[in-house]
Amino acid sequence: MSLLTRTLSIAAAAVLAASLAAAPAQAGTLDVAPPGANDWTCKPSAEHPYPVILVPGTFESMVKNWSTLSPVLKSSGYCVFALNYGETNGVYATAPVAKSAQELAPFVDAVRAATGAKKVDLVGHSQGGMMPRYYMDFLGGAKYVHHLVGIAPSNHGTKGVIVPPPGFVPPPDYTAAGCAACADQQAGSAFMQQLNSIGDTVAGPSYTVISTVHDEVVIPYNSQFLNGSARQVTNITIQDKCPADVIEHDQAPNDPVVHQLVTNALGQASGPADPAYQPSCL
Repeated sequence: MSLLTRTLSIAAAAVLAASLAAAPAQAGTLDVAPPGANDWTCKPSAEHPYPVILVPGTFESMVKNWSTLSPVLKSSGYCVFALNYGETNGVYATAPVAKSAQELAPFVDAVRAATGAKKVDLVGHSQGGMMPRYYMDFLGGAKYVHHLVGIAPSNHGTKGVIVPPPGFVPPPDYTAAGCAACADQQAGSAFMQQLNSIGDTVAGPSYTVISTVHDEVVIPYNSQFLNGSARQVTNITIQDKCPADVIEHDQAPNDPVVHQLVTNALGQASGPADPAYQPSCL
């Protein structure tokens, strides 16, 4: 790990600790927004006109999934928002994916109302990079989305097994059988067949997918990619940019290289990320 990477990690951890310490005593730490997110007074600038909504992955809370990327985007001048969704058995993002998409819809509406923006950018990890497609495709959300950026998204399901991330401590009443989202994300599931029955994209939004060859959860990793024209879709393999990067699925949102790729994608006035962009390989 380089000095810069270590410094960024320490700084992000310090900001996260301060955020948790400042939270109301009655609030669970999982319900706390990540640093820099959910300032409902934020107004988008002319340079960054689209508020960014961060959507966590299966088993993840917003504070765990976005503790490092959220402050990076906030410091870059974006209005940043994040949510938890799909809670079953005391665990987030485990409900049926279609039901979770129904929770995303009013959150997008709330962000648009608070900021005055007509559209938002969505950045999601794993299920969070795929679930918004259901909102866009089947719940009328496409007209409200400018750009969807997926980090290791389960766009076509996985031939592997969706398992809790390292460090996951289940609540007493948690049972793995209760993870409907896990079943939905299996390759060939009824949900996946419905999601992709109308194609990988819909007219209007841009799409960027950021994947790692070391993904051990959504496999094969290139099943994450979306089919579409270069004007609408950019698929990025991290190791094509930084061959020595060993980031895997769970920690992909914390990778400084991923942060640069996300920032490049969001910085496009129209269209997906610039496929020629070269991040700094830290």
